[in-house]
Amino acid sequence: MATNPGLFTEWPWARLGSFKYLVLAPWVAHGLHVVATKGWREADLSYMIILPSMMLRAVHNQVWITVSRLQNARGKRQIVERGIEFEQVDRERNWDDQIILSAILFYLGALHLPGGQNLPLWRTDGAVLIALLHAGPVELLYYWFHRALHHHFLYTRYHSHHHASIVTEPITSVIHPFAELMAYELLFSIPLIACALTGTASIMTFELYMLYIDVMNNMGHCNFELVPTWLFRWFPPLKYIMYTPSFHSLHHTQFRTNYSLFMPFYDYIYNTMDKSSDKLHENSLKNKDESVDVVHLTHLTSLQSIYHMRPGFAEYASKPYASKWYMRIMWPLSWLSMVLTWVYGSWFTVERNVMKKLRIQSWAIPRYNFHYGLNWEKEAINSLIVKAICEADKKGAKVVSLGLLNQAQSLNGSGELYLQKYPKLGVRLVDGTSLAAAVVVNSIPKGTDQVVLAGNISKVARAVAAALCKKNIKIIMTNKQDYHFLKPKIPEDAADNLLLSKTGTANVWVIGEGLDAAEQFRAPKGTRFIPYSQFPPRTVRKDCCAYSITPAMSVPKTLQNVHSCENWLPRRVMSAWRIAGIVHALEGWDEHECGDMVLDMDKVWSAAILHGFCPVAEA
Repeated sequence: MATNPGLFTEWPWARLGSFKYLVLAPWVAHGLHVVATKGWREADLSYMIILPSMMLRAVHNQVWITVSRLQNARGKRQIVERGIEFEQVDRERNWDDQIILSAILFYLGALHLPGGQNLPLWRTDGAVLIALLHAGPVELLYYWFHRALHHHFLYTRYHSHHHASIVTEPITSVIHPFAELMAYELLFSIPLIACALTGTASIMTFELYMLYIDVMNNMGHCNFELVPTWLFRWFPPLKYIMYTPSFHSLHHTQFRTNYSLFMPFYDYIYNTMDKSSDKLHENSLKNKDESVDVVHLTHLTSLQSIYHMRPGFAEYASKPYASKWYMRIMWPLSWLSMVLTWVYGSWFTVERNVMKKLRIQSWAIPRYNFHYGLNWEKEAINSLIVKAICEADKKGAKVVSLGLLNQAQSLNGSGELYLQKYPKLGVRLVDGTSLAAAVVVNSIPKGTDQVVLAGNISKVARAVAAALCKKNIKIIMTNKQDYHFLKPKIPEDAADNLLLSKTGTANVWVIGEGLDAAEQFRAPKGTRFIPYSQFPPRTVRKDCCAYSITPAMSVPKTLQNVHSCENWLPRRVMSAWRIAGIVHALEGWDEHECGDMVLDMDKVWSAAILHGFCPVAEA
């Protein structure tokens, strides 16, 4: 919202939520009725193409979002080197409202505007007219309207909503109050209405004009420079009729310069051109230092998880992962993306954060959960992880943390394989066992004297069991084989606290993967389930049983550029395995934590708390 919202700020269909697209239903139904009664040959193609055109515009905008986020995650050619937060994502979640409004106006024009019906595919005179009217009246009127919007009265009531985003994303371009965006739509309609009234309108000129507007809008707000300087040297007048992302970025950081729409010549004419525009353009094109301190290696999980990563759907990624019906019906695209990432054959950067002076990146291995269970894929996955570790080492990283199945015992022995292969590795490898175990141990309610340990016995489970036994908390196991496997791992002076029993009556269960529904139902009513696994357990108990999240902690405000959720975790909550790598680097520890090595849990937990990470319940 603007600082002091004015009249007609809220969008008319805002309260419809996800059902807002129903406002287009009357026109869509009308088009289908015409086709059903008169046939395709009698239908007005210029009318029927409006909905598909708007859908393509949405896809086009999403492509810009994905490319922009991938590019900014790499840090190359970034203009404003600051992060964005969840507040901006929430504010910009209605970016498709502008497309709905455009569709309504096009439908109204196709039905009621003289000369707006049965348009031909192409008319050159109409294209020339649109170009002239845009460069003249549209750009001039926009320039002065934009300057007026920066007057205190209009700025606080309308335009401040757009300028709340200092670091812009492509969709920032269409984030405005309803009244303001309606004014922009009327401005952009001047060439289209003129073409219709003069009989020079055509389908392709209208489509190309809307494409031009979308491309320039998205480009101007993408926060990375992509327009080469040689383009302006080759054709100098171009700098007056085409802006650059860095040109418009200055408007969002300086506010009182670079008011032009897409053509900067009005800023030159009225002396509002920012003097640092050319210098910023040149500097932004220079590839910046790609050094990194901490790399977290993760991977894709389910087929739909590709949309939940930061370069995916912005709003979807800003909430804890959950499978949605509309994601499931996109399975052809999901399979295609899986094939493309597999063919790509290399890790890719999905996130970049900063904490104090620590530069942190998350790299994704292009494999999904099911790939890690295929024996014939293990060599290829290990090869990808090795390449990523070597690249991180080359870039001067201090720590590489292994996330999810990238540290699986069956894959690489919790990372031990890589140390054996590269014993002189400069970067420290961290599997995060100590912090994950510490989170679980500190999640046990005070006063608890016994817990049930169930599920596959992982490295974290062994560390948790040893720590609880040392605290004189009885650990009950119902699986005889797991019990005999774990017993020798417990220190002798605490081994008596590990018990084997056919029934687990404790009200606290520490659970991992491999725990089936039948075993969960053996827990008494009101049991609290605390997972130690990377992946959340299947929730089957509804009778007042509480399921904690997987080992994780809330992150401090000093950790910046956090605007997407890590898998199923809440906002500004990160997995203990990921945090462990950050803490390792902040503390400057020199040892690895992989294979059978587990760091001192109390030391790691205290360091995490000292740096501002805190238990989720206390956030």
